[in-house]
Amino acid sequence: MDGYVAPTDHGWYQFLRARPAIDEVNFWRPGGVRFKALRPGEPFFFKLKAPHQGIGGFGLFARFALLPLCRVWEVFGEANGAASEFDLRQRLADLAHNPHLLTDNDRPIGCISVAATVFFTPDEWVPVPTDWQPNIVSGRSYDLTQGKGKKLWISCLERAQAQGAGNGWLDDALDRERFGKPQIIRPRLGQGSFRIAVLDAYGSACAVTTEHSLPVLEAAHIRPYGRGGKHEVRNGLPLRRDLHRLFDLGYVTVRPDHRLAVSPELAETYRNGRAYYALEGREILLPSSPDHQPSEELLQWHADTLFRA
Repeated sequence: MDGYVAPTDHGWYQFLRARPAIDEVNFWRPGGVRFKALRPGEPFFFKLKAPHQGIGGFGLFARFALLPLCRVWEVFGEANGAASEFDLRQRLADLAHNPHLLTDNDRPIGCISVAATVFFTPDEWVPVPTDWQPNIVSGRSYDLTQGKGKKLWISCLERAQAQGAGNGWLDDALDRERFGKPQIIRPRLGQGSFRIAVLDAYGSACAVTTEHSLPVLEAAHIRPYGRGGKHEVRNGLPLRRDLHRLFDLGYVTVRPDHRLAVSPELAETYRNGRAYYALEGREILLPSSPDHQPSEELLQWHADTLFRA
């Protein structure tokens, strides 16, 4: 099992450490370089930049995506480590030394989604591995099964356990490291990773219209998160923004046979809806992987519970 240590902006760290309710963060890269160093579930460590020296926290790598700048705030919000979209753009522009990022909506930004995050207070920072070189810009991988990598991993787990971090996987992970074989921990998707995963599963296309214009595509929960739905690909559908809104309000649904249904209330209430009734009965696009296809049980729940039949 590998881990990745990445130089981390102190302001990003401070912002997120002050918001413990955010447990999935976006470690963004303004250059848009792809990230292939870890498998989902492998640890990602936040090494604070000079003059601050120490590991300020860690989490589990969830997903990587290249997103246009106009979508980064929409997908992750404050999990970007910024208070507003303007603040995010300003910090991206400063780090990239590129003022055009304040207005460039299409610039691809590398987004590393890190789940189950734990942040340490300054007096809890874990020492940086002794072979870390100050000229490392992007980061460095470590083998966590031996040597300096194993020491770093156990130190972070012990520090998080002593802190009383609420992530249920910590005790099991520490026991495995001390007494058994290290094992990758599959993190549960957060809201940001859910959106990325759903769009990836469907090839970044609307499941109903096959529209590929990313700025108007959203990931809809079949069973809303607030009503017991989970951030899982099988509980998601990529929908054009207007269809997402109608789906959430129950004016359209996707039946278990994967065909769209449009409620008669749309016409009765708004005296319109011709563009949507033209989609009635259309079979939706499905992911190639059966594991990513929408759950028939959840589709039935939406049709029975939310759809205005």
